[in-house]
Amino acid sequence: MSFLILIIGFLFLIKGADTFVEGSSSLARKFNVPPMIIGLTIVAMGTSAPEAAVSITSSLAGQNDMSIANVVGSNFFNILIVLGVSSIITKLPVEKDTIKKDAPFLILISALLVLLCSNLTLGLVDGLILLLLFCYFLFYTIKSAINTNKQQDDNVVCDESALAIDITEEISIPKTILICIVGAIGIIIGGDLVVDAATSIATDFGMTPNLVGLTIIAMGTSLPEFVTSIVAIKKGETDIAIGNVIGSNLFNILLVLGLAAFINPITVSTLALIDMIFMTIITILLYLFMKKDSLLVKKHGIALVIIYIVYMTYTIIR
Repeated sequence: MSFLILIIGFLFLIKGADTFVEGSSSLARKFNVPPMIIGLTIVAMGTSAPEAAVSITSSLAGQNDMSIANVVGSNFFNILIVLGVSSIITKLPVEKDTIKKDAPFLILISALLVLLCSNLTLGLVDGLILLLLFCYFLFYTIKSAINTNKQQDDNVVCDESALAIDITEEISIPKTILICIVGAIGIIIGGDLVVDAATSIATDFGMTPNLVGLTIIAMGTSLPEFVTSIVAIKKGETDIAIGNVIGSNLFNILLVLGLAAFINPITVSTLALIDMIFMTIITILLYLFMKKDSLLVKKHGIALVIIYIVYMTYTIIR
């Protein structure tokens, strides 16, 4: 029964996040927010909404291990499975900005998280630091995107604006607000169901909350990123796959853990700290793979998937 509730919870989370993104994007367009900014903010946050719902709910429920493990496990899954499988399917070219700025920033943030948790506590001040860094990251990303957008062809901008107008005219503002509310409710309900079911599973099968968070919950909450990357690859948008993963991992650490710690201080177990250190190591490994040839290929993908299988095996038997 717990597994059925867990699946229902995941469905609520994913569908709720999708609905919330749809409603929020539509509402933003009605107030003439550029589509590019919508993608960088609302859509990006939407794909991290399942992790946020689960981690915050876990934190409030006192399930600290699950709160941390969900984020760390999702970041594992994003790098090792999402990018691993994606690079096995096709070659993934890496943009210069990703190698020079985004990936090093993710390494820095991952290392900072280890440092903040070295005293086995992630408190209110730590959460505030992460949230402030998130605001900086968001501001810098939007500013860079606006500067890039100004250099694009005017005809393309006009076409995008026309498309946005056509879309917004189809949905009224009251209906758009209702969609946002329904999506938010779905995320909240899904988060509660997932945490309750996962806690029950951990109790019934003698699994630790940390293990459940690293495996079952992390895989479930990472489904939006996985689907987004695979769909992008099939459409030939290979650069989206890497950007989606790096952006999502930054959101998970800075926004999700930042909010969870700010709302309710989190006690960090030694095992969770070890997982964070490993998360930093695989982030560095990903950077080295990308830097070598500005390309992720099949051999990299196979290596990443194997690392995931080995580490998950280690977490189960430890």
